[in-house]
Amino acid sequence: MPEVMIHQIPSHIISSSLNLIVAQVPLESCSGDLWVSTGDNKSNHISCKVAELVADNLHPVTNPVLDIEGNLYTTISGQKGQKLPNSVFRIDVKGNVEPWATDLINPTGLAVNHQGDLFVSSRHEGNIYRISSKNEKVIYAKGMGIATDIVFDQDDNLYVGDRSGTIFKIDKKREIFVFATLEASVSAYHLAFDQSGNLYVTGPTTSSYDNVYKITQNGVVEVFYTGLGRPQGVAFDTEGNLYVAASLKGRRGIIKIDRKGEAQIVIAGSNIIGLAFGYGKAVYVASSSSIYRINL
Repeated sequence: MPEVMIHQIPSHIISSSLNLIVAQVPLESCSGDLWVSTGDNKSNHISCKVAELVADNLHPVTNPVLDIEGNLYTTISGQKGQKLPNSVFRIDVKGNVEPWATDLINPTGLAVNHQGDLFVSSRHEGNIYRISSKNEKVIYAKGMGIATDIVFDQDDNLYVGDRSGTIFKIDKKREIFVFATLEASVSAYHLAFDQSGNLYVTGPTTSSYDNVYKITQNGVVEVFYTGLGRPQGVAFDTEGNLYVAASLKGRRGIIKIDRKGEAQIVIAGSNIIGLAFGYGKAVYVASSSSIYRINL
């Protein structure tokens, strides 16, 4: 059997063929050289970046989000109707984790406006909550259906994905409009804006060959990309490339789709549901139970 080494630590081989080796990254491993050996034969070394654990014992269901000071917010969303004493958490720049919002049932989507206030959707209640920098909570909007992911545009209008088939727009006067309608999702809608003001949406269905949708500023729905398995959290980098937590050709991770529509996997990992770009090179990756950080 071949041996896969990551930063001098052997990896467990899951499967091996002439063309592909699947190996599990050891828990104690960190970024460093990776190589393959069989007996006395050794491959060349390549650089392998391994994500570091930021926080665990969580349950995020959409992207984490950063505020203007670099604090990261995530959730313990829980089962349907489950009420936990602490369900939204803030991770400061030093890595300290603290409860941030109490008495929220099934917190789901997270977004921060230009004033630095945190907004949280509850898919159980259909409410959107605003939480100030002083951790003061008020209801911002009601009646958003099964409210999942939320996102602000450049003008601080808030968009809410009701997974039953509607994208709502809430303007700064709190007036609510139906912005677009889509096929219902089995879990959630995930939202992100590009630099031109177009809204991109994923929503896993029962298909294993799902779409990424582009919605223009006028609410016209287009198919941007087809062929992802269970696409979830989405985010753009500064160069306009779209990143999606999804499966591509049977491999799970973060998929990069460039402006030409070409897709490739850039971060591998199971149970990945979302991501957020930090300051500098940091990317925060959310699994179903943890938050990791990796530099790209």
